Amino acid sequence: MLPQKSNREGSRQSLETLIEGLELSDLQKHFLRSRWLEQVSWMGGKARENRDLYYRWRLTAIIGSIIVPILVSLNTNDFASVFLRWSTIIFSAVVAVSSAVEEFFHYGDRWRHYRYTAESLKTQGWQFSQLSGLYSDYKSHEDAFPNFAAQVENILQRDVNVYVTEVVREKEKRQERGEHELTRETIRHSAVVNNVSEQDIPK
Repeated sequence: MLPQKSNREGSRQSLETLIEGLELSDLQKHFLRSRWLEQVSWMGGKARENRDLYYRWRLTAIIGSIIVPILVSLNTNDFASVFLRWSTIIFSAVVAVSSAVEEFFHYGDRWRHYRYTAESLKTQGWQFSQLSGLYSDYKSHEDAFPNFAAQVENILQRDVNVYVTEVVREKEKRQERGEHELTRETIRHSAVVNNVSEQDIPK
């Protein structure tokens, strides 16, 4: 953990040194630090955080799903069977919870999203520092700065738009699931009142 933190700090320090070496005004350098460098660091941190959570929950679900069938297939005496039964229940619950948590929070999607945004910002930063790519037609960093600032803002705005879209989409999905469950509960209640078989209730 400490080597990774040291590497991140070293990477940030190298980017700080790079910014200092550019022929820009103090205000433009302040923008680079506060808007570009801070966002690169933040997005990278969120990407690592969600990657670790994704691996943790997915591996827990995968390992648990392998253990459960093994426990079910074991034939033992009465005392051991009670232990195995409870172990199977516990592992099954862990698998279900792990899968539900990962599906609810979408750690994998968040990891890829933050990683993509961080790498996009880094690409713009390196191209700007070398006056290459989108900035190859400019003669100085000061001339290229307005275009660079616009590219950074476009990336950050796209990040916000994607996040808002995902939040709204997830909310709509929950509402649809809630309405569906409410409809089924209403039908089930009506079926019970009218003595209708559970098999006749539509899915």
